[in-house]
Order: sequence, then structure tokens, then C-alpha cells
Amino acid sequence: MQQTATTCGSASLTVARMLADPAFAQWVRDGIPRQASDGEARDRRTAAERFAAYEQVVMSRTNALVGAGRHLQLPWPRALGTPPWGAQGELEHGAAEPGVDYHVTWFRHRGRQGLERAYAALRERVRAGRPALLYVGNAWAPRHVVLVLPPTGERSFDVYEPSAGAVVDLPEPAFVERRLGVAGWDLPWAAVWHRSLS
Repeated sequence: MQQTATTCGSASLTVARMLADPAFAQWVRDGIPRQASDGEARDRRTAAERFAAYEQVVMSRTNALVGAGRHLQLPWPRALGTPPWGAQGELEHGAAEPGVDYHVTWFRHRGRQGLERAYAALRERVRAGRPALLYVGNAWAPRHVVLVLPPTGERSFDVYEPSAGAVVDLPEPAFVERRLGVAGWDLPWAAVWHRSLS
């Protein structure tokens, strides 16, 4: 669950990294260091404290002049949350399947057919190891970030909603009709998803 009002993107990217890297996930959950040797001390903080600490590490990278993978990027004020280009770097450098290129696609001003195509593209692109970030908001700005994962069970998608720390559904009618209701935000703005459909 996100620890501050501006770390929804960082929390989503932390969960993505946990799914992509079992050793990292074990550290977050149990405090066992990545290269643990016999007798090495566990991280005694709680899982929530470790998650919160890493969430801040992610935000430092996504919003800095030098981001994940040591790539230059446009710096961004932390008070405005996670920029899509910073999220792209995180996904390309450890929060998704290795070697996958991501990019940002904007669809805020698309009509119904454009949003139907965007949803279909999301369905084609999101798969195990290749999550997407979805930026949602109101008519004026993107205000929240969620992690989109392949569906389990009867859902259209599994969406990690960081403000609740819960997994919710992302049905096509709500997406296309701009009534998502994700943390109180209805409009899909953009996705950070992998480039190829292969």
C-alpha cells in the first residue's frame, strides 16, 4: 500500500519488481537479504517499513535527472508523483521481464473507438512478466497510477490499486465510458506498456 499521497506510482512499481524478482519479494516480505549467507541478520523492519523504504528509493530514481539504468531523463517534482518516463525506466530495469522495451501512450483525448482500441491493446500487451502502468485522473490531469496485471479468475484484468493496497478489476465498459472509479478517478489518461506484441 502506498505510504504517501504522491507515491502511487512508486508503490505500483515496487509491486511490479516484487513480481519480477522473487529474491527482492522475499526481502520485502520476510526481511531476508538478497545474497543471504548462513547467520546473516535479517532486516528487522516490518514488511510495511521495508516496502515504504523501497517506495522512496523508486521515487528518487523516477523523478531524478539520472533514472533507472543510469539514463538521463527530465527531472520531475516529487510533489507531482511519478512521471511516465521515470516509470518506463523502472519497468525496463528490473520491474518487468528483462530485455523488454516500454513506452508511453497517451489516450486521454481519444473518443470511444480510440478507448476501445486502447483497451484491446492493453489486453494484448499485459501478460506475466510484462505489466503496464495506467495513469488515471479527471478532465484536467492524471492524478493516480495503478499496476495492470494479467487477469486471474473472472476479472478482466488484475489491477493493483496502491491507495487501497488491493487488487481490483478493470472492466472494458468502465474504461471506454470514462467511469473507472479507481481511487475516485474516472478517466484513463495514459499507459506505460511494452512496445512489441510479440
